[in-house]
Amino acid sequence: MPTVKNTIERSYLTGTERWAAVIDREKNADDAFVYSVKTTGVYCRPSCPARLARRENVAFHPTPKDAERAGFRACKRCKPNDPSAPGEQAAMVAKACKLIEDAEEPLSLDALAEAIGMSPFHFHRVFKSITGLTPKAYATAHRAKRMQEELSRRGTVTSAIYNSGFNSNGRFYAESPKRLGMKPTEFKAGGSGATIRFAVGECSLGSILVAASDLGICSIAMGDDPNKLVRELQERFANAKLIGGDKKFERMVARVIAFVENPSAGLGLPLHVQGTAFQQRVWKALREIPSGTTSTYSELAQKLGQPGATRAVAGACAANNLAVAIPCHRVVRTDGSLSGYRWGVERKKKLLDSEGARV
Repeated sequence: MPTVKNTIERSYLTGTERWAAVIDREKNADDAFVYSVKTTGVYCRPSCPARLARRENVAFHPTPKDAERAGFRACKRCKPNDPSAPGEQAAMVAKACKLIEDAEEPLSLDALAEAIGMSPFHFHRVFKSITGLTPKAYATAHRAKRMQEELSRRGTVTSAIYNSGFNSNGRFYAESPKRLGMKPTEFKAGGSGATIRFAVGECSLGSILVAASDLGICSIAMGDDPNKLVRELQERFANAKLIGGDKKFERMVARVIAFVENPSAGLGLPLHVQGTAFQQRVWKALREIPSGTTSTYSELAQKLGQPGATRAVAGACAANNLAVAIPCHRVVRTDGSLSGYRWGVERKKKLLDSEGARV
């Protein structure tokens, strides 16, 4: 398996190729290496517009950090140690994400930063500002996705453990309830062995289904057809043991209905929230929107430090399985219009009206 550094340098392996990139001031080579000039003591990007140095005075370095270790200082014209342009930062982070996804074992922050040519601190800050996640959280979310994919394939749980990047059974089983919502063997069997209690009731918005696992409420869904709501729950947990709620559970459903009728009163019940790391950040931000107010998708993206993630925020809202408890109904378009709502735009309007929200 190639090392991280070799992966980053594979397009410019020889001195001849690198020198040709410098002569042509090839911008695509800026992420692959830097070059230093011994007569000036300066190092530059390959695309630097400065006067071309003599070949015998030029040396190549994998990263700015390597050039600085060799005693050279950054060029003030091309600023090779300052990847400040948004496009360059996005490209570097995309490359780091690819390295994380392709790695057979988790990569350290230092290894990733060295591959990208940044200091660990600067890389950590840039990565989080663009993705909204730390490199470690991104790796964890990707591993959770691989975990689900591996368990969905034929094979043993043991093979899924190692194929999804876990190097010990203990860490896999420790993370699986949080990432899968149930034990790995239960997930692999389509929820077989997991117990989901549910009940359907009626409220001012139509039929409402409430379901809960041992960890808390895992579904609050609304619609016009109660049978359809139950079918959708069965599809989501295809092989789980679905049990109609007893009187104790029905009292909890009554609390949920009361909350739907008056969201400002608060729910006060444990939620079993399942989603990617990014989705959970969006859902947390949604719960921080006060009753009676609204936010836009772009404002939420800004709040998360990802102004370009408006569509991803909208996608996370659409993936919400806990109506009202995670109040995605409080998010509107920039022009104030009510965009698509998983449980119907008319219900969204009624919810906002009941909260006294001005859109």
